[in-house]
This record gives sequence, structure tokens and C-alpha cells, in this order.
Amino acid sequence: MTAAPEIHVEFAPELALFVPHGRRSGTTPVATDGVSTLGHVVESLGVPLTEVGALVVDGREVAVSHLPAAGQSVRVRPVERPQRVPGAPLRFLLDVHLGTLARRLRLLGVDTAYESTDIGDPALATRSAAERRVMLSRDRGLLRRRELWAGAFIYSTRPEDQLRDVLDRFRPELDPWTRCIACNGLLREATKEEVADQLQGGTQRSYDVFAQCRECGRAYWKGAHHEQLEAIVERALEEFADRN
Repeated sequence: MTAAPEIHVEFAPELALFVPHGRRSGTTPVATDGVSTLGHVVESLGVPLTEVGALVVDGREVAVSHLPAAGQSVRVRPVERPQRVPGAPLRFLLDVHLGTLARRLRLLGVDTAYESTDIGDPALATRSAAERRVMLSRDRGLLRRRELWAGAFIYSTRPEDQLRDVLDRFRPELDPWTRCIACNGLLREATKEEVADQLQGGTQRSYDVFAQCRECGRAYWKGAHHEQLEAIVERALEEFADRN
């Protein structure tokens, strides 16, 4: 019986959280079946291909379709930053667990679709492909689906860190205060009369400048939470506005 071809794989430190502890440092042997692509082997070890940059075999960069041969040494590198997504305007799709991140991206004017209910991985992957949106998720299984247009793993559970990571990785153009945080529609200036049915007495008396979503009609003004939102915008602009 012929032994399975064995290759030697080393993962970049940035990818350590995806692989078993025994493979997180240095080069480790991996038995292959002789027919699976290198991309399949890497995914079988726990790393979604959305997080993989270059695959380097014996010092030469190869495609994910490369068929590894016995004795080859493989280095798995992380995605380079900033990551460019070719072929479509940069737009995102977020799953049900990333609502706060979705609202903050919209606050910054980034085109961000969000599913507030769990519609299932197949439907999310199909929407990503149909609308050419980058799928953002902490679900590794979802990010392995072949239908995806593009995707990225969200490493942190803290919205502040999530936002900074997405801005650092993709460097989207920022245009704050131009999108509805509820539905992602574009905003327009509105008069008090146009949004009067959404205003309570105190707001009626205290504010004169309004915006309204062109899609869902939601009204916006500089209310009680504006300072908190302003701080999010200022931090993002300070760090990322000139780095596109």
C-alpha cells in the first residue's frame, strides 16, 4: 500500500487562531491524499481561503489549485493589507450577528447590507454573489462556501475593534452622515415640515436641521446620541481618511 504524500506546512502567526495548537508555531507535517488541491488542504486544516494571501511552495508562489507533491514545503501567508477586491465597487454584506458593525459602517457612508434575521448560509452566500458584496462574518463555515463573491473573517467580538479591522483591511472610501443606519439608503436634506410626523414636542422645539432617508423615510437630527456618533466618525476619519 502506497503511503499518503506528506508535505510540510507553516502558517503565518496571523492565521494561528484557525489551526490546532500543534500547528500554530513552525512547520508541521501534513498527510495529503494526492488528489486534493492545496487550497482544499489549507481549508481542511481550519483556515478559510478568505484569510489566505500568498501560498508559497518551495519558495515559489502558487495558486490554490496547486496539487501538492510529497516533500514540498508550504508557507501560508495572510491577506495583504489593504486588500483590493477587483471587479466591483467595494460593498459589504453582514450576517445577523454583526448589527452594530453594520450601523457603524453605514454611519461612515460605507455601502453595507445587513440581514437582521438568520436567513441561512446558502442564502447569504447567494446574495453576496448576486450583489457582488464582500461577506463579513465570524462564521468560518459560511466563509468557506464556494458561492461567495468575496469574504472576510471578523476577528474581534468588540464593535470598536471590528470597525477598525474592516477599515484597515479594505480601506473603503468614507463619506460620513450620508447613509441611513437603519436601511443603508442614501440621505437627503429635509425640512421640519417634511419629517414632522416623526418628531415629538421637544424635538420640534429644539431642532431645525434634518435629514431623511430616500428609501425608508426615517428622519435624522443631531439628538442626544450625536456626540457619541461624532466621536466614532472623528476617530475613523483621523486614522483612515487619508490612507485610501
